[in-house]
Amino acid sequence: MERPIRFEHTRFLGDKRTQLVYDLEEWDDATTINEIVAAETGLCFGPDTLAEARNRGYTLATPGVRRRHRRPRA
Repeated sequence: MERPIRFEHTRFLGDKRTQLVYDLEEWDDATTINEIVAAETGLCFGPDTLAEARNRGYTLATPGVRRRHRRPRA
């Protein structure tokens, strides 16, 4: 999958609405990533690691698992 322009230098992309993090090197569904970018609820992590995403309360997304969308806090 091609990475979004705003997140071209990151590997992990978080969704503020669902608290899920997507590994852009492993994720195949481009519609989910495009939806996050269009809604402007994407978040990148520094350092760009799964451990940092988990430290902020995010869970690694798995294909087929969905969560309810909530409003981002800030």
